[in-house]
Amino acid sequence: MSHPIAIPFREVDAEALLTAEGRIALLAEPGTALGAAARRLDRASRGAVARALASDAFGKLKPGDALELAFPAGLACEALQLVRLPKRTDTASARRAGGSIGRTLGEAPLTVLADTHPRAAEVAFALALRAYDFTAHKSGEQKPAGPVQMMVSSPEVVAAEAAPLFAVAEGICFTRDLVNEPANVLTTFEFAERLSALTALGVEVEVLEEEDLSRLGMGALLGVGQGSESPSKVVVMQWKGADASVAPLALVGKGVVFDTGGISIKPAGGMEEMTMDMGGAGVVAGVMRALALRKAKANVVGLVGLVENMPDGRAQRPGDVVRSMKGDTIEVINTDAEGRLVLADVLWYAQERFQPQAVIDLATLTGAIVVALGGENAGVFSNDDTLCGAFLKAAMAEGEGAWRMPMGEGYDARLKSRIADMMNVGGREGGAITAAQFLARFVKPDVPWIHLDIAGVTLAKSDQTLSRKGATGWGVLALNRLIRDRYER
Repeated sequence: MSHPIAIPFREVDAEALLTAEGRIALLAEPGTALGAAARRLDRASRGAVARALASDAFGKLKPGDALELAFPAGLACEALQLVRLPKRTDTASARRAGGSIGRTLGEAPLTVLADTHPRAAEVAFALALRAYDFTAHKSGEQKPAGPVQMMVSSPEVVAAEAAPLFAVAEGICFTRDLVNEPANVLTTFEFAERLSALTALGVEVEVLEEEDLSRLGMGALLGVGQGSESPSKVVVMQWKGADASVAPLALVGKGVVFDTGGISIKPAGGMEEMTMDMGGAGVVAGVMRALALRKAKANVVGLVGLVENMPDGRAQRPGDVVRSMKGDTIEVINTDAEGRLVLADVLWYAQERFQPQAVIDLATLTGAIVVALGGENAGVFSNDDTLCGAFLKAAMAEGEGAWRMPMGEGYDARLKSRIADMMNVGGREGGAITAAQFLARFVKPDVPWIHLDIAGVTLAKSDQTLSRKGATGWGVLALNRLIRDRYER
């Protein structure tokens, strides 16, 4: 399992900077006085630092961007990275600065001179996220990045500020690992094993096997996985950080470890990316890990439905009718609209068993949301304005794109079936919305609910500010923030 790179915080040592090997990153802003250590670097480099900070090139940088001096005279380092970051700045700029530093991190040592900067902990957090790399399946010796150290004026204070951030970073790395894993490794067995390991952190974990799911009446979920050699499972994770009398927040994740589309098989092009179709379950797992590591004073239950959607002689067919745990019957028009069948049963089970104060589900559910919002925003659907507003505020604060989408009876009417209570699809138009309307049928009227369609934000096509190409871990930050602000006691 991957972990964020360790970043110890140390007292500022100007003389040590002169002989530091590898790379040095300096947080600075043109027009402001340099600290004593930065002035020492400037003298040693014969004024190169001051000249660079006064240059048009540095002045044109956006906050968080960087300019690099290669092999600066008078210093032992191979590169001096000057990162523009005002003392009075926002979280987004501080994380952009950390991303700029983390993007250039290699095997060489790195020293970050943050001195008295009030956002040093955020810079370190972002650096660690951007430095993440998934190398589990690369042959040969994989040399670790770093080592990294950060020089600050008050190491103990900054370390205390960084501790809860790095707990969240652990959760994000856990999510990224799960999403990046190939399906021949991350089977339903392996996924359940990795989640069961959270018991070491104090999370209560229970694995429901197919016989349990059959007894509960989860016909919708079981129908999806009946063509796979990997048995379907539901994993229940409980973090009890508040008084037992407080109803939990329920997080529900779609965990389709591979999605061929089933009998309604997908085109070959791009199908290899369907290893990420368990992204919703991956985010739920990452949030649970983060909550446990930072000892969150909240009650949260995470439930994930783990299945594999394969074409086989036993596979579910278009035209089949399945009965959900709720008791409603569903005509399966398209076996590639499987995620909503999984979520339907897990959503109902979560409400029946835990009587949660609110439910949030996450799923890489539709290509339609990618068409609508691209890779910049997740689609947000909700039956509760207050809860939805709180989530959108949390997502904005953490820099995770999220956009509320409409719902309504007109969309819901498209799910009407001739032979069952509903169909699992409602046509191409408004496909992400009709998928949300389907899920809404499995949410009790008095339960505040959000559905997050994360199909466009789970796997990045290119490098991002805080992540490389591949799994992003989108959602861990926003949900952790929502829980911290709204549900902790």
